[in-house]
Amino acid sequence: MQTWDVMRQDDLGDTVQVAAHDSRISALAQVLVLRSDPANGQAYRVEGPPGPAVRTNRDLYLVFLHLGQEARAASWSLSAFLRALWKVSAPLSDRTRLEPDDVAAMFAAASITPPAAFDPAWSGKDLSLPGEDPDGYADWERVLLSQIADLEDFLAAPPGPQARFGADAPRPPGSGARATPARWYNFDPATYLECAVAGSLGGWDATDGARVPLPARPGEPPARSYVRTITTMTWDDLARIAVCGQVYE
Repeated sequence: MQTWDVMRQDDLGDTVQVAAHDSRISALAQVLVLRSDPANGQAYRVEGPPGPAVRTNRDLYLVFLHLGQEARAASWSLSAFLRALWKVSAPLSDRTRLEPDDVAAMFAAASITPPAAFDPAWSGKDLSLPGEDPDGYADWERVLLSQIADLEDFLAAPPGPQARFGADAPRPPGSGARATPARWYNFDPATYLECAVAGSLGGWDATDGARVPLPARPGEPPARSYVRTITTMTWDDLARIAVCGQVYE
């Protein structure tokens, strides 16, 4: 069986094995968890068979689908998941392009680390995008913090039993401008993650059991989401993924 080792370089320059994983994504996820701790200033790397593990939109869709199922079983709130996602994305903030494995690892890391605490200042902060479209890590951060602030507002004004048909975030007086639409359809990690990748990249299949295609017209083949190769991704792509998690149905 193939294994990927998480290695740490100590203060003397010696390399020490921290853990072994049976997937490259889980090893990269552990590195992000370790690096997201401000008190941990040591260097880490992953050693093992070279990637990528995620080569297509289908691969990424299945990773997100599995993470959502795990989050549902663990009863995570969407706010907690997004606050953890914000926390573990910070170690990658200096990169302009990410490998799909890094993206998968970031979302996987969010499911295994305690979330950052909610900062009430986020609710009143101006989180609007400087430009028309997201551009870089700072805009990805604005999108996440906007969603987290919305979810905090929903705690005071719950969307009610018809939330799955759509509800607008309350955004009470004093709320800062936000980078995301007010409309929400997905309020738990499982549906957010599935819709995030299905809406932005596709890769789903009806046999997955999470998405039911519209009935095909007579003589037409069944609806499907085509599989395509993914090479690198940007923070702009991730911002769009996050927005699809919120609004895609």
